[in-house]
Amino acid sequence: MKSIDLPLYKKTARLILRPLEETDYENWVQAYSSMKPPQNEWDETNWAESELTKKKFKELLKQEKQQRNADHFYSFGVFLKDDGLLIGNVSLMDISRAVFQNAYLGYRIFNPYWGYGFAQEASHGALDIAFRKLKLHRVEAGIAPSNKKSIKVAKALKMRKEGLSKRRLLVNKKWMDMEIWALTKEEF
Repeated sequence: MKSIDLPLYKKTARLILRPLEETDYENWVQAYSSMKPPQNEWDETNWAESELTKKKFKELLKQEKQQRNADHFYSFGVFLKDDGLLIGNVSLMDISRAVFQNAYLGYRIFNPYWGYGFAQEASHGALDIAFRKLKLHRVEAGIAPSNKKSIKVAKALKMRKEGLSKRRLLVNKKWMDMEIWALTKEEF
């Protein structure tokens, strides 16, 4: 299935999920320059000013559009519904079609907005897009066993733990084990 410009937009109770647009530049700069110091090993710090240029933002938009058009990767900004503030992102990645119809779910809420249930709400919205709009059959999440907050999100989404994948991802030049959590369209 080659992507057509589906209305990739989802409203939840408190959030709006949608691809970033050129008009989001200032919001994007604000989001990536106003994080608290990293709260754990999966968190990140503010981006350098040199990474927050209009040129880099336009390159990001172009890359995301190419990935959507190839039906390979869908990235969504997570915006607060009441004020439009960008608070994170959620992605459906490495889409496989043919007999698999699968994607991997990734989510990140910027640390000033942790503790409000936004990761769960945004991820549920992304699952809705995956199953209803993109017609996927299965979505997986790979989570480091020590990442208890992400495991809590997966459980809240009713994903099931399928096992441990040894040395699955190369992170900071080190191979990390990942728990595999999954959900199918029938379970959603």
